[in-house]
Amino acid sequence: MKLFIDSANPKEVKEMWELGIIDGVTTNPTLATKAGIEYKKAVEEILETVDGDISLEVLATETAGMVHEGRQLANLHHNVVVKLPTTGDGLKALQILTDEEIRVNMTLVFSANQALLVAKLGAYIVSPFVGRLDDIGQSGIDLIHEIRQIYNNYDYETRILFASVRSPLHVKEAALAGCEIATCPFDVLQKLVKHPLTDKGLKTFLEDFKESKQKPLV
Repeated sequence: MKLFIDSANPKEVKEMWELGIIDGVTTNPTLATKAGIEYKKAVEEILETVDGDISLEVLATETAGMVHEGRQLANLHHNVVVKLPTTGDGLKALQILTDEEIRVNMTLVFSANQALLVAKLGAYIVSPFVGRLDDIGQSGIDLIHEIRQIYNNYDYETRILFASVRSPLHVKEAALAGCEIATCPFDVLQKLVKHPLTDKGLKTFLEDFKESKQKPLV
């Protein structure tokens, strides 16, 4: 499973890219505002850092505007994937951009039926927002299993991106459910690396070796 970072902070993106655990990025202007950086500058730095899919979101809400913005975003770099909302206008824009061989990530998906439609229309990625469903008392992972079953039934090639990740548990659930991608905040990616027993084990090993008074091999 591929891991993306959900961030507009170039420092966070660079740190995870250099660690070697991420394969791409999802970002938007809201994340840039939270990071205290101009969105355009953030995107430019991210595109220079990461050689992988970079999902950039349109701001328009009607078809013509989405198509116009989508074309412009796709022209920024060959790694750009255009993010569209899963609305009626978004589905129309998806068909137009896909016909032009522009890769599209259909976002804000909350039902299996929405996921079915975007796959039928050739989306490159579908992004079900699992955490937001969990937040309102619905089961986000159940939705993932439904989408996986539908896509397997009909050999749809659309990639499932597990979005709105809240914790490392979500990442494990995404992998077990067969998602192609999970996009994670910086802090969740950090938590994937760490485990208290790993730190404790390393500390004990080093202390034991020091007490043994043996010399290192190299």
